Amino acid sequence: MLGLLKRNKSTLIERATEPKFSVPSVAKTPQTERQNDSAIIIKRHESTHPSIGLTPARAASILLEAERGTLYPQCELAEDMEEKDTHLQSELGKRRRAVQGLNWHIVPPPRATDAEQRDAELLTEIIESFTWFDDCVYDATDAILKGFSCQEFTGWEQVDGLMLPTGIEYRDQSWFQCHPDNKNELRLRDGSHEGQELAPFNWIFHTAKSKSGYLSRIGLIRTLVWPFIFKNYSIRDLAEFIEIYGLPIRVGKYPSGATDNEKNTLLQAVMQIGHNAGGIIPTGMELDFKSAAEGGAEPFVAMVNWAELSMSKAILGGTLTSQAGSVGSQALGNVHNEVRFEVRDSDAKQLAATLTRDLIMPLYMLNGKSFSDPNRHPRFEFDLSEPEDLTTYASNLPTLVNMGMKISTAWVHDKLQIPIASEDDDILKAAEPQVPAFLSAKNPKGFATLNASQEVDPLKAAPAAITGNDWQQTIDPVLKPIVDIIMQNDLATAKNKIENLYSDLDSEQLQDMIARGIFVAQLWGRLNA
Repeated sequence: MLGLLKRNKSTLIERATEPKFSVPSVAKTPQTERQNDSAIIIKRHESTHPSIGLTPARAASILLEAERGTLYPQCELAEDMEEKDTHLQSELGKRRRAVQGLNWHIVPPPRATDAEQRDAELLTEIIESFTWFDDCVYDATDAILKGFSCQEFTGWEQVDGLMLPTGIEYRDQSWFQCHPDNKNELRLRDGSHEGQELAPFNWIFHTAKSKSGYLSRIGLIRTLVWPFIFKNYSIRDLAEFIEIYGLPIRVGKYPSGATDNEKNTLLQAVMQIGHNAGGIIPTGMELDFKSAAEGGAEPFVAMVNWAELSMSKAILGGTLTSQAGSVGSQALGNVHNEVRFEVRDSDAKQLAATLTRDLIMPLYMLNGKSFSDPNRHPRFEFDLSEPEDLTTYASNLPTLVNMGMKISTAWVHDKLQIPIASEDDDILKAAEPQVPAFLSAKNPKGFATLNASQEVDPLKAAPAAITGNDWQQTIDPVLKPIVDIIMQNDLATAKNKIENLYSDLDSEQLQDMIARGIFVAQLWGRLNA
């Protein structure tokens, strides 16, 4: 489609720069509505449900048809498989919804001008207004299984001076074929040998590469069809085993010369006795009961488990993220979960490129004020970053900053997935350190509990001015009694009296008194050094 856009470059530039312009003729109505004959052909097609009676030989034939350009039998087989196999549908749903749940944004081109930045913001608003956009993302991921997915715009209209698609519809893969001379070019089936070229501004055409190769060989269908077949064989055999398990083997004996009608009558009697515990047989014939059917279900279950584990590996890149099995560990599960993130990121990058080409580019060409070159345009991107451990950063960043490292706040916000607040937003603020009550101007002689382990920066906690009188009033009640005893007695006597001086204080009061003395001493020293 990008090639078609480039071929129409001059016309599109003129339309984008005109104050008023009409919708291009190719975008007024869906392409599948403009050609009546082709529309009838593709819309009347009904699925052949190739999974019915599927054998390895038939599956190989379907895959070969796809390689030759006939895609719809392979896509119909994929549709049947997803409907019939609950495990396949579940694992594929995980992978598809992992992409649908990602946040996204529109990125302007490198070294963007103000006009280009404004156009990126405009495109973001436009996409956010599309109520169908989430479904569009999900339907595009249908390509993971089938190799490709197509969605058609239902038309374009002018809304408030902007050219916008009216909606989008998913188109079944049976509507398409490969060009006979270019196996990577998808075309509409219209009954002709080459098919009909997809019109520009009409389609979101997504391909999902699970492996390298032509368009017909890149989908997971070609890998998953084999475990699907073998699993269904095992389930069928298990059902038959359960039906006859514990029942005796019945053998009917007919005399020589018995007619075909007599043989059929005996066979019917044998089957009837097996199910109804009763029946009749012709005279001269015998019914012999052998030992009951023996064995176990383990071989069948083992085959089913192998098939499902193989599907999980192909779809999610691992097994421990979907089922633990007989062994496993949290560590291994985390490793497999990381692998699943790699698969998700790959899907997202492929889809972002498609949306840039088939959705962002047409919108930008038709509405962008800065459009001048198809090679310089905004890009659609999914947000693939994972939030870092907040605790780790909170404990380590202050240390790194104190070491002199210059760390950008924008980088920290990005790592922790915390949006940068605007000027109008209410923001969290660090709590102001509280000034101890005994230093308060309103209560200079008051006492407040201050644990010895409490850390308060004296320079921040101190009042605007602290005088020698403040110091004296605070420290005198603590030290003056001790000084008086020392001055009036000898050392031995003073020691005994000091030990009994505060005997009436409990441990908390004593700690509080000592903490106040230490705090004020440090504060006085730092302010007057």
